[in-house]
Amino acid sequence: MVNQVVTSKSLMANFSAKRGFMLLALASLLVVTACSGNAAKRNQKFAYIEEPVERIYSRALDRMEKKRYDEAILLFDEVERQHPYSGWARRAMLMASYAQYKTRAYEDAIASLDRFISIHPGNKDAAYAYYLKAMCYYERIRDVGRDQDITNNARNALIDVVRRYPDSEYARDARLKLDLTNDHLAGKEMTIGRYYLRKNHQLAAINRFNFVVQNYQTTGHVEEALHRLVESYLELGLVGEAQRTAAILGYNYPGGHWYQDSYKLFKQRGLENQFPKKPSASEAKLEQSLAAAK
Repeated sequence: MVNQVVTSKSLMANFSAKRGFMLLALASLLVVTACSGNAAKRNQKFAYIEEPVERIYSRALDRMEKKRYDEAILLFDEVERQHPYSGWARRAMLMASYAQYKTRAYEDAIASLDRFISIHPGNKDAAYAYYLKAMCYYERIRDVGRDQDITNNARNALIDVVRRYPDSEYARDARLKLDLTNDHLAGKEMTIGRYYLRKNHQLAAINRFNFVVQNYQTTGHVEEALHRLVESYLELGLVGEAQRTAAILGYNYPGGHWYQDSYKLFKQRGLENQFPKKPSASEAKLEQSLAAAK
């Protein structure tokens, strides 16, 4: 009787174990099936279905209007994949680049634009490709306290637009953005120059301020750069250099407060009698030429 009871319990235990295993296996199968179904649906969304190029391109534009840029990129790529040698493919390449730009995938956009330019260098839309590439850098310009590699890339790309397509609408906008970019780069040089001046590294500061004067003459930083040069030369005891620089400052910015501040620096050292009077136009040009030669 005891043996019979033990056997019955063993049978029940085996049955329960098998039942649990079967339920676990069934649950796993359902999960796998569900995942496979979802993956199939995702793949089906952009599965290869040959259709007229106009229809694919139209769907891509529709996604662009709805700001569904990731879907638009896939559809534009599909245009190029199914109809690689058509005019539609060329347009799709450019539109895909623009969609990447809108999603802030700037490096992807630059790579796509470089590919467009290499394949279609003489196309009428090449000007826009160069401009959009410049914008991919311009949009990432950082404050003057950060590294300026992107800003330099933006400047070079904008110059490229102006040089290649000087009469285009893109060149006009590029010139405006180039002024802002130059101002940004000049600001960075001024920040470094002021730092060197505070640390009494006058020669390093002079190099920075001279660079601003010679390379960013259309920016709003030149006036201060000239004053800082006066300050640096006086700190080094180079009164003659300070006089020449102050003369240039006085001619170009006669009513500016930096000119007045330069006079105060001379006065603090008892050199007010040596502070230059405002030079004539010819004298100022001569002084500018001498400064540039150095």
